[in-house]
Amino acid sequence: MSASDALPATPRRGHPPGLAVLFLTEMWEKFSFFGMRALQVYYMTKELHYSQASASLIYGAYAAGVYLTPIAGGIVSDRWLGRHRAIVIGALVMALGHFMMTSEALFFPAMIAIAIGNGLFLPNLPSQVAALYAENDPRRSSAYNVYYVGVNLGAFIAPLICGTLGEVYGWHWGFGAAGLGMCLGLAIYLAGGRWLPRDAPRTALRETPQPADEGATRVGLLVLIGLAVVVYRMAYEQTGNTLAVWVDASVDRHLGGWLMPATWVQSLNPMFVFALTPALVAWWQRREPRPGAAQPLGRMAIGAFVSALAWLALAGVIHLDLARGAPTGVGWVTAFFAVFTLAELYILPVGLGLFASLAPARFRATTIAAWFLAAFAGNLLSGVLGMAWAHFSPDAFFAITAAAAALAGALLWALGRHVAAATQQQRSRSHA
Repeated sequence: MSASDALPATPRRGHPPGLAVLFLTEMWEKFSFFGMRALQVYYMTKELHYSQASASLIYGAYAAGVYLTPIAGGIVSDRWLGRHRAIVIGALVMALGHFMMTSEALFFPAMIAIAIGNGLFLPNLPSQVAALYAENDPRRSSAYNVYYVGVNLGAFIAPLICGTLGEVYGWHWGFGAAGLGMCLGLAIYLAGGRWLPRDAPRTALRETPQPADEGATRVGLLVLIGLAVVVYRMAYEQTGNTLAVWVDASVDRHLGGWLMPATWVQSLNPMFVFALTPALVAWWQRREPRPGAAQPLGRMAIGAFVSALAWLALAGVIHLDLARGAPTGVGWVTAFFAVFTLAELYILPVGLGLFASLAPARFRATTIAAWFLAAFAGNLLSGVLGMAWAHFSPDAFFAITAAAAALAGALLWALGRHVAAATQQQRSRSHA
């Protein structure tokens, strides 16, 4: 950490106060993002009367767009704006976009505004997490999992508030609530600025020279990881797309005499994130010193394989329910999300932390934006995959989704074994 990033000393047993500021800022940003997302497909099919295929394609294109713009946003912030100004400008533009969603005529311009603002905001907030810690700080390894809980806390409450307002009182009330959430996140970020790392002057950024082959190896590794994550996200993003359509049409959501809103199902994933994360992080910390503990790529492969099992099990349940002509119970959907979320915790926050650890300090936002580029491609392809929903039965479609997740797991597993072999070979040469 450079002198310009110096922060007030904090106890080593806890995390720095700046992590709480970033946690809460990200929580409210994700409240706005997922609040809008919970309504998006239903709004298009029920209010704007788009076909399911058209709504899936638009959903996938938008979900892809919000992960494409961070590439440009990361470059702009690294070279000119700096992290702080990029986050403030991005948050203001996103808030404007969410408020624009309250007008049907501004539906597409609003999505463009949200994507542009997200491009400035998204790569810069998580890039500050690593800067809160010294390189050898043991708390650094779990910081991104803690941060990821903030992401999902916002995603958990968003469908409950925005979804309920949208379904019960009108779609525009839900979109307006998402805009207010973005404003609250910005207010927290500005109020907690003294606990955050300061931007280094553009001219003061220097990198320790690295051998050309080492830099090329890092870039190649990041590209290959990104390609595997693209395949994984094709399956992952179906939860807000085709799975949402299936839940609305084919799941028995009656609890007693009350019908649970379909949007509430979107809260199950983030609910399990913050329910499972503490135990999972504690387990990893106990396992870390032991021989044979899974390395980041190994963990990511495990996550993709477990995700495939979750989709395959759901396909099996649906197949049995279709055979007996009965709707699927919401309890099975809940069980699916429990396993699906456990798998997610093995891959998405671990991958984000891996990209951050491999990022040169001068281009940290740009490198993290490259992680979201994989999300862009995966989300775009998820929309294309979603267009096939009408041509398959639900059980067959989710079995195909399981195959995509399994393919991602195989790619990550092969990549991890290759990296481990190369590392062992390098160590052998160094001791020769």
